[in-house]
Formats: sequence, structure tokens, C-alpha cells
Amino acid sequence: QVQLVESGGGLVQPGGSLRLSCAASGDSFSSYTMAWFRQAPGKEREFVATISRSGGSIYYAVSVKGRFTISRDNAENMVTLQMNSLKPEDTAIYYCAARPFAYTIYMSPSDFGSWGRGTQVTVSS
Repeated sequence: QVQLVESGGGLVQPGGSLRLSCAASGDSFSSYTMAWFRQAPGKEREFVATISRSGGSIYYAVSVKGRFTISRDNAENMVTLQMNSLKPEDTAIYYCAARPFAYTIYMSPSDFGSWGRGTQVTVSS
């Protein structure tokens, strides 16, 4: 099991930017596929982005493609989510998630066994 702690959330105006970080500990970070999910009140948790163990394979939800960038630094045991051109509909709690590496791409919350507690992102004027 790997422990995950998100940080970097906050209040930002529409069109603004925010950078989220996820610090991992407790296991070999480089052996895990990492992902970001988000959940707004009254809605299901939805996929945002995922990155493979070496960072070579990256996938984004259509809703964030071109605006968000996921990256990882295995030496620092950290994954980040750079969010640009933020919209009110991006408002949600953002969660970092991890699962052991597999050759398929996973985009469902049920596919991930390790989760952070989340960080709130609010986009409002």
C-alpha cells in the first residue's frame, strides 16, 4: 500500500491556473500507475488524467485535454497536475490515486486501490 497526500488546492478565478501536487510514501512509487480524479457535490467521481510508471503514457479526460497537464517525478515520489484556463465546472475535490502497474489503461475509480484524502479546487469569480 502506498500513502498519498494531495496539496495545492484553493480558490481561483475563471481562466486562472492552479498546480496540484501528490506526495507518495510507503512503497515503490515508480512501480505504480498514477491518476487524478475529481468529484463535485452530488456527482460521481470522474477520471481526470493518468500517467504510467515511467511517465511515457499519458491520458486525459476530454473535458480537460489541452488545459491540464499531468507529470511525475519518481525521484521525488511525486505526481503533479498543472491546471490552466480553469472553468467553474472544474470545481471539485481532486483526488490522487495509485495502482500497481498494468499494461492496460485504467480510468475507473474502482481500478485504483490507494487514494489521497483530496484537495478542494474552487473556480469562481
